[in-house]
Amino acid sequence: MSTDPYHEVQREIQSLLQTASSLRSSFLRIRSLARDGSEELVLARNELKATLAALYTDLEDLEESVKIVEDTGPRYFGLDDAEVSERRKYVGRVRREIEGMRADVEGRNSQSSLPSGSRSPLQSVPGSQSGEPDDEQAKWAHEEQQLLLQEQDRAIDSISGTLNTLAQQAGLMGHEISEHVEMLDDLEANVDQTDSKLSNAMRRMKKFVRDTEVETKSGWCITILIIVLVALLLAVILV
Repeated sequence: MSTDPYHEVQREIQSLLQTASSLRSSFLRIRSLARDGSEELVLARNELKATLAALYTDLEDLEESVKIVEDTGPRYFGLDDAEVSERRKYVGRVRREIEGMRADVEGRNSQSSLPSGSRSPLQSVPGSQSGEPDDEQAKWAHEEQQLLLQEQDRAIDSISGTLNTLAQQAGLMGHEISEHVEMLDDLEANVDQTDSKLSNAMRRMKKFVRDTEVETKSGWCITILIIVLVALLLAVILV
């Protein structure tokens, strides 16, 4: 027996339906209060469109799983004809829900406000006699894919702007670092110059001390000679 992917996809669709229903209510509330073209209304519409795009993609997967069961044979998956018929009806109900929400987004309230059973039979099940609903679905899918791409482009632009800001800040930091390096170079040059002056002063001081020592020794010698001469003179006089 092969694995039946229906229930897993159905759970995802139910989750998206709840999200879309909440976004739909929020969108209708904002539309009744905000003016056309307001930023809040545009954001609400785009968010609802993106959710509907994801919901429509999952619905196509679900419908494909139903087709696989129908083509392969229900008994191959452990199902009966009644279960397959119920799944087909579920796909139709979800499709009508999506169309109703899309009608709200487009402003076609008359169609979306009708009960599920009173809507056009062309929307009840796929593969009806007219191909217009399928064309409409494809058009919506294309528009919503374009919307998703635009949102991605805006996100990329935002990231690019952030990177440009960081690059500018890095450039300013690099400029400041260069200035500090220049200041440090100037300080190092001044320190070297001061050290050279101190070295010269120390050499002069040492020379002065040596000269002073020599002069002091010469002075003592002269004094001693004077004393000797005076003593000799006194000796001559006394004799």
